[in-house]
Amino acid sequence: MPKSFSELKTQHPCFASNGATTGRIHLPVCPGCNIACRFCERSLNDTENRPGVTAKVLKPAETIPLIKKALEISPEIKVAGIAGPGDTLASDNALKTFKLIGKHYPELIKCMSTNGLLLAERADEIIKTGIDSLTVTVNAVDPEIEAKLNDYIIWHGKKIEGVEGARILIENQLEGIRKIAAAGITVKVNTVLVPRINSNHIGEIAKTVAAAGAQKYNIIPLIPTAKLADEPAPTCQEIHAARAQASQHIELFLHCNHCRADAIGVPGRTDFSKVLYANFGANRVRENFSHG
Repeated sequence: MPKSFSELKTQHPCFASNGATTGRIHLPVCPGCNIACRFCERSLNDTENRPGVTAKVLKPAETIPLIKKALEISPEIKVAGIAGPGDTLASDNALKTFKLIGKHYPELIKCMSTNGLLLAERADEIIKTGIDSLTVTVNAVDPEIEAKLNDYIIWHGKKIEGVEGARILIENQLEGIRKIAAAGITVKVNTVLVPRINSNHIGEIAKTVAAAGAQKYNIIPLIPTAKLADEPAPTCQEIHAARAQASQHIELFLHCNHCRADAIGVPGRTDFSKVLYANFGANRVRENFSHG
């Protein structure tokens, strides 16, 4: 059985109410993505501190010795998460990795993040892996707004642009959340706040995902990059206003650290990723990679 929401609040750093006291290891096993988000720039390097960045993309089998070493260095680690650098459902790597973790480290909480494009159709596979929590990035529930935040999706081998792609994405996200939540798995939703585009839409997103079964909501301030590099980051006032909208419908997560896809340790306190990845041929220079 997956961990309950109340159990996650004491053991999972992303669900704690008063900041993180336990650690997590993010396992970067997912190279490809199926959505071209306009604010996303995935990269291989060990210098940037943001989502979508890792020193190296691992193979599923490489994660087990890495976890062993991580637990020796940081026994506070209670969670094994997979959050990129690409999407966890765009390949089979994440699900294979969770099966290995369940075999070798069944005591670890298993946590996965996804953009949700394939969530509805792969929900049964996800449930069978025994994950405890799932994070879905939902930036709009109105296709007209979502279309301003990504250029296209890759859907069953087809490139679908604009509002039509956005509609397919949103439908699959919400149906997937419903399926995962119905299985007793705790769902958290992330929304990237881009004030000019979705700041007045946050309440509607929160209301909609809560109705679908999500239990926690995280507003992530835009980091201006990629095609939205000239877009201003949200001000403190804009972030507070967005949180006020969302808090009417769902419990908020307020201490996000913009974690890398290979983060290891207690968020905001310790980070052992460079030590652990030193033996895995980590890249010392910036290297971007495209959608596939």
